[in-house]
Amino acid sequence: MASCQRGCAPIVRLCQKVNRLKTLEDDMMATSLKRCLNTLDLTLMGVGGMVGSGLYVLTGTVAKNMVGPAVILSFAIAGFASLLSALCYAEFGARIPKTGSAYMFTYVSVGEVWAFLIGWNVVLENMIGGAATARAWSGYLDSVFNHAIQNYTESHIIMCVIVFVLVFGFMLAEPANWSPKEGGFAPFGLSGILAGSASCFYAFVGFDVIASSSEEAKNPQKAIPIATAVSLALAATAYILVSTVLTLIVPWYSLDPDSALSDAFFRRGYSWAGLIVVIGSLCAMSTVLLCNLYSLPRIIYAMAEDGLFFSFFARVNPVTKVPVNAILVFGFFMSIIALIFDLQALVQFLSIGTLLAYTFVAASVIVLRFQPEKATSQTFKEDSGELKQYESFSDKLQLVERTKVKERRAAGQLKACYEPYLGRFVGDFEPGEVVAFCVLILLVSAASLSAVLTFGNQPLELPLWSFSMLIVIFSLAFVISLALIWAHEPQKDTKTFQVPLVPLIPGASILVNVFLMMKFSAMTWIRFAVWIGIGLVVYFGYGIWHSKEGRRELHTTDMAARYVVLPSGSLVETVQSVQPDGQVEPSGPHVNTGGEFEEKR
Repeated sequence: MASCQRGCAPIVRLCQKVNRLKTLEDDMMATSLKRCLNTLDLTLMGVGGMVGSGLYVLTGTVAKNMVGPAVILSFAIAGFASLLSALCYAEFGARIPKTGSAYMFTYVSVGEVWAFLIGWNVVLENMIGGAATARAWSGYLDSVFNHAIQNYTESHIIMCVIVFVLVFGFMLAEPANWSPKEGGFAPFGLSGILAGSASCFYAFVGFDVIASSSEEAKNPQKAIPIATAVSLALAATAYILVSTVLTLIVPWYSLDPDSALSDAFFRRGYSWAGLIVVIGSLCAMSTVLLCNLYSLPRIIYAMAEDGLFFSFFARVNPVTKVPVNAILVFGFFMSIIALIFDLQALVQFLSIGTLLAYTFVAASVIVLRFQPEKATSQTFKEDSGELKQYESFSDKLQLVERTKVKERRAAGQLKACYEPYLGRFVGDFEPGEVVAFCVLILLVSAASLSAVLTFGNQPLELPLWSFSMLIVIFSLAFVISLALIWAHEPQKDTKTFQVPLVPLIPGASILVNVFLMMKFSAMTWIRFAVWIGIGLVVYFGYGIWHSKEGRRELHTTDMAARYVVLPSGSLVETVQSVQPDGQVEPSGPHVNTGGEFEEKR
C-alpha cells in the first residue's frame, strides 16, 4: 500500500498543479489600466464586434450552401444559443472585472490547464475572426473593382447602411423566391437549419469583446450586463432582417457567397445601392477587424502576465501602454491564415473553438455559484466540548456545518429540505464537491446525448431500441445532475448581476453549445484537435513551469497550517514545517484566547 501511494504521488502532484485556481486581489476594481468606458461605449463595441462580415458575407454563404431561405431560423437558433452564453459572460464580467474574458473566468473557477486551453481557443477565435473578416473585406473590395466602381470617399454610419438595406431591400422583395418552384423555404431540411446554426454562431461571437473590456469599464457591475444584452439584441435583429431581405431579393441558390448583399443589388440593376452596401460593409468589417485586434493582444497579455505564455508577450509599450509584441506577432499570423483558408473553413474553425469556450464559461458559472464563500476571521464554538481539527482555513473551511444552531447553510451544502432524502448519499462530501462532480456529468452526458442525436441514425445506423435507450440514459443523467445541483445551496451574493435560474440556464447553454459543435465536419474537428495539441505542448513545455500561481505555491510549501477549535470558543493555529521526505515535524499549539491568530515559523 505504501509503495502504491509513493508511485501515485507524482500523478497526484501533477493533477494538483494543472487544476490550481487563480488567486484574485481583494480589491477587484484595482487595475493599472484606465477605467474610461461607459455603457454606451461597451454597447457600441459589442455591436461593432458582431455586425460585420457575418452580416454582409455569412448570410449569403450559409443561405446558398447550407440552408436556403431558412437561414433566418438558423440565425434565430444561433442567437438564442448566444443569449444563454452571453448571460454567463455578463455575470463573470460584472463579478470579476478583469481582462482575459473566458480564460480568466475558467482560471478562477475550474483550473489552470483548462483555463490555458480556453485562452488558447480564445486566441484562435480572435485570430480566425480577424482572418475571416480580412477575407470577406477582400471579397468586397474585389467586388468594387469587378464592377468598375470609382473611388468613393463619402463616409457612412454602419447602422444607417443596415437601415438602407432593409428599407430598399423590402421594396425589391419578391415572395416567389421562397416558393417551391425556387426550392422552398427550407430546401435542406431541419438538418441543414441546425448545421447552418452552427456556422451562424460565428456572427455573434463578438459580444465577448465586452467581457474583455471589463477591466477598462467605469462601472462594470452595471455596464457589462446592459451592454451585452442590448448589443446582442440589436445584432440578432439585424441578422434576421437582413437574411429575410437577401433571400427575397434574389433566389437563394444564385447568391454570391463572397459579396452576397452588394451582388444582389447589382443583379437587380441598382448599382448605386450596391455601392452603398459595399462601402458600408467595408466600414463594418474594418470595425470587426479592429475589435479582434483589440481583444487578441489582451488575451495574450493576460496569459503571459500569469506566466502561462511566453513573457515576451507580456511587455507593454512604455508610450502607448499596449502589448505591441502580441499585436504584431499574432496580427501577422492572422494575415497568413486569411491567405490560406477560405471563408467557410475559417468560420467553422472559429465557431468550434468559441462554442467550447462558451461551454466552459457556462460550467464555470455553476461551479462558482455553488463554491463555499470565502471564510473570514471569526471564532466558532463547539457545544460538545470536543476538540475539532481542520486542515486549512481556506474557502473549504465550513465550521458552520458542525454547529447545532445555524442561521443558514453555507454555499455548496445540501439544502435542509433535501437532507432527509439525499443526506445519506451526498451529505458527507465537502461543500461544492458534489456540484463539481455533477457539472462533469453534465458535460459528459450532454456530449453523449448530442453525439447519439447527431450520429445515431447515420452513419452509425443504430437499431431503434438501442438508439432510444441511449437517449433515455443520457437524458436522465443530464436531468439528474441538474436536480442534484439544484438541491444545494447557492451563494447569496446579489451585489452584481447573476444569471437567473442557475443551473437551468447554464445547463441549457452547455447542451445547445455541445450539440452545435457536433454539427461541424470531420476536417474541422481534425484542425481543432491539432490546435489543441499544439496548446498542450506549449502549456506542458512552458506554462506549467512558469505559472505565477505555481511560484506562489512554492513560497508556502515549507509550511502547513492546522486550525483547532477549543471548547472555550478560541481558534488555535499550529504551524508545522514540511520535511523533504514527507514527514512532519510537530510543533505545539499557540493559543490566543482573545481571538487573534499567532503563527510560529
